[in-house]
Amino acid sequence: MRLVEECYRATRTFPRDEQFGLTSQIRRAAVSMPSNIAEGACRKSDSVYRYHVAIALGSQGELDTCLEIGVRLKYLPPEKAYALQVECSRVGQLLNGLYRSFREPPPNR
Repeated sequence: MRLVEECYRATRTFPRDEQFGLTSQIRRAAVSMPSNIAEGACRKSDSVYRYHVAIALGSQGELDTCLEIGVRLKYLPPEKAYALQVECSRVGQLLNGLYRSFREPPPNR
């Protein structure tokens, strides 16, 4: 949730003509991560939960890419993007751990 808040703050300074472009894409990707976790957790099925965690992982990759685009277009200062990318990477690590927790245990021999 903190990453979502930071992404909203960072995109406030983007050009107005990016409101429906990169600004929206960054915000939607950031919001998608916790939203998919919440939706999957409420479904009461491990396989559905895992599916939503996988979608959240995709959104994490999308957000990281959009932040890089923001830097390349000079909408986002590199130091701000770096801080967001570090947080994004940390969220990705947590999501990967959650995703791995759903894997089947190895068969007993």
